[in-house]
Amino acid sequence: MSQAAKIGQVAHETGVSIDTIRFYEKQGLLKRSTRTEGGFRLFGSDEIQTLKFVRKAQELGFSLNEIRELQILRADHVPACSHVKELLDQKLAAVEQKIEELQKLEHSLKLALRKCMRGLKAPAPGHEECCPVLDEINQAVRE
Repeated sequence: MSQAAKIGQVAHETGVSIDTIRFYEKQGLLKRSTRTEGGFRLFGSDEIQTLKFVRKAQELGFSLNEIRELQILRADHVPACSHVKELLDQKLAAVEQKIEELQKLEHSLKLALRKCMRGLKAPAPGHEECCPVLDEINQAVRE
């Protein structure tokens, strides 16, 4: 896009919603756009590239503060690979920890589901309304 574009066109081209573009402006991730006499925001190719950069950085799990930092590194045109590598190492460690937590949760859910299935196959006489998982949770609360 060689000429200035309105916010709707930019949203469509970048895959970033209009509200998000406005938010990025307020947060300083995107410089304030120029306005037409009618008050419409106009964006040039630099702003569009910035939005694409922010979107891609978010896909990699970077926070808005980290993206600000990346933008500074990008704008300074200085060797920044070691710093970016450090940020990526931190992101990867956090993802690996989350995966471990999710695997533990998956294991717990599978165990609970097996208890439910056993309880449904052979309900104890007079305990048709009991659930072994609820009983286990209740016991944990009492301890």
